Amino acid sequence: MTQRRLAEVAAKVGVSEATVSRVLNGKPGVSDATRSAVLTALDVLGYERPTQLRGERARLVGLVLPELQNPIFPAFADVVGNALAQRGFTPVLCTRTAGGVTEAEYLELLLEQHVSGIVFAGGLYAQKDASHGHYQQMMSRKLPAVLVNAAIDDLAFPRVSCDDAVAVEQAYGHLTSLGHKRIGAVLGPPDHVPSQRKMQAIDKCGGADVEHAMFSLEGGQAAAMKLVQRGVTAIICASDPLALGAIRAVRRAGLDVPKDVSIIGYDDSAFMTCTDPPLTTVRQPIEAMGRAAVELLANQISGNAVAPDELLFEPELVVRASSAPVR
Repeated sequence: MTQRRLAEVAAKVGVSEATVSRVLNGKPGVSDATRSAVLTALDVLGYERPTQLRGERARLVGLVLPELQNPIFPAFADVVGNALAQRGFTPVLCTRTAGGVTEAEYLELLLEQHVSGIVFAGGLYAQKDASHGHYQQMMSRKLPAVLVNAAIDDLAFPRVSCDDAVAVEQAYGHLTSLGHKRIGAVLGPPDHVPSQRKMQAIDKCGGADVEHAMFSLEGGQAAAMKLVQRGVTAIICASDPLALGAIRAVRRAGLDVPKDVSIIGYDDSAFMTCTDPPLTTVRQPIEAMGRAAVELLANQISGNAVAPDELLFEPELVVRASSAPVR
């Protein structure tokens, strides 16, 4: 293996190039966990294992995402994939698309591959009206799994979530401090658990004019247009793509962001500093959340008892140029 590739594998695992070399040459003095992590990194980076090591099958972990168009999900996949590789697991990415393979069908495929466990992000567990039979199947098989962000109540899996209530409190408090009183909100579908939590927090903060939408730029634009027509001066959105759709709606109405209407997103996904105007948003701590999800999963795979509790992570308001004092 070339020096450049040695360095790339070493950086992926977080060890020295000498350690990688010892693993590849079958030398002693390397722990089983490090050895497994190096071999997994070879698989992830697309490099062939040395002939004498090809018989060792990598441990597989499913990573099931709802989409890749929202930049927050590729970013989360990157965090989880790296954390899994460092523990000797190979991530298997499964992405749901409209009219494509369903979450339940992905589960069947992953079970056929004898995965060690699964990390779900933004799955059907967050929608009360969706089908949840495949989760019950996982529970009956005692398959290790972790759910990322709020889920329905009757699934006994550990969860890693961003605190939706705190996110709303931060956004709402920022807008009221700027003098806004006619506040609107664009949330996800009515049965979406994180959106329900945001709705409850909005009510506690003082209420808002709320529209529900599908999680897309177009959904955000359609919902925000209704709010703008009803005279709101600020809009809190449940994702960054929804917020970008809201900015488009304000401009289509002949108004300006933020002079006429302030917009706040949620996630702080990639390139939100490059939008026009740069987006004020609430940042999810995906690095900490992703690593916590992998740690919870690895503990289950190792046979350790993990309580089906929810770990809540604190979001952070990031003020940029899409919010301003009310006129």
